[in-house]
Amino acid sequence: MAFHVGILHLTGGYVGVDIFFVISGYLISSIIFSEIALSKFSIAGFYERRIRRIFPALFALLLAFSLFTFVFFLPLEMVSFAKTQLATTLSGSNFYLWMQSGYFDRRNSNPLLHTWSLAVEEQFYILFPIFLVLVRKIFPKHLLASITVLSIVSLISSAIVVARNPDTAFYMPYTRAWELLVGTLVALGVIPALRSFWLRNLVALAGLAMILYSTIAYTSTTPFPGLSALLPCLGSALIIGAGISGTSLVYTVLASRPLVAIGLISYSLYLWHWPVIMVYRMGIVDLSSWFERHFQGRFSPDRFDHIIELAVSFVLAYLSWKFVEVPFRKGRLKTLLPRRRLFACAVAIAAILVVFSSLTIGSGGFRNRFSADTLHAASYIGQDELKKDEAAQRLGTCFVDATTGAMSFNFNYCLQQRPDVKNYLLIGDSHAAAIWPALQELLPRANVMQVNVSSCPATHFGHPAPSLCEKVMYYIFDTYLPVHPVDALILESSWTEGILDALDDTLRWAAEHHVRVIVIGGVPEYDAPLARLVAYSIAWNRPDLPGRHMLTLQSDLEGRLRSLVADKWHFEFVSLNNTICSNGSCEHYADFPKRIPMMNDNEHLNRFGAELVVQRLVDEGQFQ
Repeated sequence: MAFHVGILHLTGGYVGVDIFFVISGYLISSIIFSEIALSKFSIAGFYERRIRRIFPALFALLLAFSLFTFVFFLPLEMVSFAKTQLATTLSGSNFYLWMQSGYFDRRNSNPLLHTWSLAVEEQFYILFPIFLVLVRKIFPKHLLASITVLSIVSLISSAIVVARNPDTAFYMPYTRAWELLVGTLVALGVIPALRSFWLRNLVALAGLAMILYSTIAYTSTTPFPGLSALLPCLGSALIIGAGISGTSLVYTVLASRPLVAIGLISYSLYLWHWPVIMVYRMGIVDLSSWFERHFQGRFSPDRFDHIIELAVSFVLAYLSWKFVEVPFRKGRLKTLLPRRRLFACAVAIAAILVVFSSLTIGSGGFRNRFSADTLHAASYIGQDELKKDEAAQRLGTCFVDATTGAMSFNFNYCLQQRPDVKNYLLIGDSHAAAIWPALQELLPRANVMQVNVSSCPATHFGHPAPSLCEKVMYYIFDTYLPVHPVDALILESSWTEGILDALDDTLRWAAEHHVRVIVIGGVPEYDAPLARLVAYSIAWNRPDLPGRHMLTLQSDLEGRLRSLVADKWHFEFVSLNNTICSNGSCEHYADFPKRIPMMNDNEHLNRFGAELVVQRLVDEGQFQ
């Protein structure tokens, strides 16, 4: 949750799911093995417990969110939600999300994105009890060996697949099964009893260190799950194993009342936190920009967002636990809904969700809720438009998504100079890629070469090692430019305060090597996707709405960036911000009569916005 909200800067916080898988595997397996020992285990009883544990809170979330989407979601978003909800209801959202995975999907996320882990877990537990029954009948003396072999096969599959297709490795049950089986192996006693208090502490602290290291050291470029997942999973197993044997310092902390209280509501908290984060960042309310306008410089707006998201998540999680989870598991509803009625009730609610999702998909998101102008503006949030932008930006060739784990770049294709025109080289991240199509098309008699890597600042120094970003930038500055002069090196990135020192060193290098540099500033940024804000402004007849959601951080940085580039090093600085904004207000449309927004998301020009801005710059005599 801390990883999703963005607090503590835990770059590897995604390992929380893997820790959860180990814990789940241990708890569920312990119950199963206990019942088997007492000859009380039945598959029907197991499924009943799973339904009581998982479905009530999940269905409550889906029903509540279905109503919310009908009121607030734009048609394409509602269709996307309905498709994910349909897959979630049928315990298959991991397969659906796997098919939808892509670079821009990470920036326009789904409020049910987190349900993939529930789907993996349920798919595992549909088959796991059947596997146990078969092993008991066929190999009754080889249960441990059977589970060990299955774990190893799954781990090897994960290691192989993550190297070839990280998205597949992330979402597939066969690449995640070993993590749940690690918990099963702990339940079978693979960790011997630790009778010494000091040994228990040593093992538990070692496990905690493994988890902490993975949360801090892992990043979005770490191949995962695969062998990298061994560290947090084995760390979790060690903590559980030490706890089985007796108390330890780690056990005492985890058994403290605050953490136990969080543990009680943890399932509902997991369910609600991601939808809360997504809704808060949709632009329905303008708390972020309001806070920034009124408390600028005194308190981080990001921290304010974190507080709101955490507070709302905890409140909803408590209500879900108190009034949904507890009644179905321990209260009156458990008595009123014995096994058959429970199964019938689960099927009925699932049918309602399936019908609603199907109607939503079939109607195109109940499009008659909005005007034609709203629908046109909203269409720029859709996958079709995003993929058109991806294609124009040459994503996968000269614009590489580093989060896929790619470690190579096709320099021969992307760095082809032409003798009959000016040769410019555009380097940087996704912001550079966003304007490349317009630069290539509109700069007169120019060949604009493109070397862009996601989340890779256009600087010579300051990149994490080893990474594709570091590899690409070192090649450009140390290998290519010294022997392949260009008419201008164009730098464009998502500029931040932390990059300015590295940019300063890069400009010093350029001055020493007599390389002409053009630095392009940032664009206005919003606290929600601009295409959605524009659509809301039309639907709600609030033309001022996009402006109210605009952040001021980029404009504040612009002055320092200009001073560094133009005043200190006397290179050319091109301000996109000044091209879009004047007199305290900014243009939000690339084409107002056609209702085409300047951006699809909250910080990248789409191809129409880039064309408008670059044409203005060319008309002003820039890039000569």
